[in-house]
Amino acid sequence: MNIWQNKEWGPMLLKEIDNPFVSRDYIFEIKFDGHRTIIFASPQEVIIKSRNSVNVTYLYPELQEIKKIVKKKTIFDGEIVRFENNRPNFSLLQERAHLKNKEKIKMMANTNPVVFVCFDILYEDEDLTNKPLLKRKEILNKYPDNNVFMKAKYLVGEGKKLFNIVKKENLEGIIAKKKDSLYFINTRCDNWLKIKNYQVESFLVGAYEDKENNYVITLYLGEYQNNSFSLVGKVNLAKKNPLYLKIKSISIEKTDKDINYIKPTIKVLVKYIEMTKQGHLRQPIFIKEIK
Repeated sequence: MNIWQNKEWGPMLLKEIDNPFVSRDYIFEIKFDGHRTIIFASPQEVIIKSRNSVNVTYLYPELQEIKKIVKKKTIFDGEIVRFENNRPNFSLLQERAHLKNKEKIKMMANTNPVVFVCFDILYEDEDLTNKPLLKRKEILNKYPDNNVFMKAKYLVGEGKKLFNIVKKENLEGIIAKKKDSLYFINTRCDNWLKIKNYQVESFLVGAYEDKENNYVITLYLGEYQNNSFSLVGKVNLAKKNPLYLKIKSISIEKTDKDINYIKPTIKVLVKYIEMTKQGHLRQPIFIKEIK
């Protein structure tokens, strides 16, 4: 497949593991909290595709600046990130991603600009996916950073060291990549691994949704704030878990749109990426009941 002519494909994806490690066979990068993106750049135009191959070029007009740093047909892989005070801000990025009005998009490109954090190059007048990662990094290194294009830095071997920095700065996590790994499009491969910096906290189950023929039940989590119970997120629980029968045994206080509200007496431990400014958990995952 000609990956320049046929732009309907997705990036190489990562498998997730729990703990950072040390290995000279790997390089380690910061996992930036943004939107994974493939950029097709030439001196004439820049086309931006999401990880699902949706054309999102219109959303980020400021990234057209990337065509100024390329001299030939080039494909970059990376993450679109919105920085605030030198830190990724996913909420601000989401505001950009949901815009529809052209004038609003143009205004936000000036007042709320994004940066493309580039960690790989897949094409430079020829397919580079069959070259080892460090060779691709060497080719990528000749492209200069500017206001909208930033190359991802990496450490060789020191995954635990980088993860400790990420935890201290409360960033999303790290990525481990085998130094000699080739690039497999549309594939989730264990040559690339992600280790997320999850927060761990306990919450109360205030409601649940139990649909027939589903293998899981959805738990609605919350906490007391100023003597009032507020929902903060939801997680899935396998129906084979003993907690399922325990929750089903509690009397339902009210039902609204298939959500059954119960007295919040059951406490569960979950891990999540962050608590948003709106007070919602991002990517919560059930760990266990706290008895």
